[in-house]
Amino acid sequence: MQDGIYRVLFLSRRNSARSVMAEAILNKIGKGRFKAFSAAVDPAPVIEPTVLQLLRNEDYPIEDIKPRHFRDFADAGATDLDFVFTLSDTAAGEALPEWPGLPITGHWRCPDPILVEDEAWQRKQAFMQVLTGLERRLNIFINLPFASLDRMSLQHHIRDIGDAEKA
Repeated sequence: MQDGIYRVLFLSRRNSARSVMAEAILNKIGKGRFKAFSAAVDPAPVIEPTVLQLLRNEDYPIEDIKPRHFRDFADAGATDLDFVFTLSDTAAGEALPEWPGLPITGHWRCPDPILVEDEAWQRKQAFMQVLTGLERRLNIFINLPFASLDRMSLQHHIRDIGDAEKA
């Protein structure tokens, strides 16, 4: 933690939906205690328009959100990270670098709503389900008693938050 702010990176395959949602959610509900970023294994050229509209509708911050590669957060001089969460199996399966700050890591698998090829209302529903699932997880996360947990206990809680969504 630097300056009393936890820095959190969310990783997905394209950084065009799930990780962008997580970044926007945490930057809003974290109320200055958290600074979220997002990146991809293979960045998309643009953010999924459905995601931008959904985030706007829910009043989440979307300024400066753009697809980025995870190497931007691993290069020399990159900001130290406190937490790194993979949201896709693709990102979790990558040989990821040693992150600056040696963050606590976790895999919070989320289904990819971009892969839903049904009717428009079903696609929107898939995006909303991912958004509400991330909101639940992140609300639990920001309310952990960080000051009273050692690294191992915190890692255990992070894993439990990811596992709870699967149940």
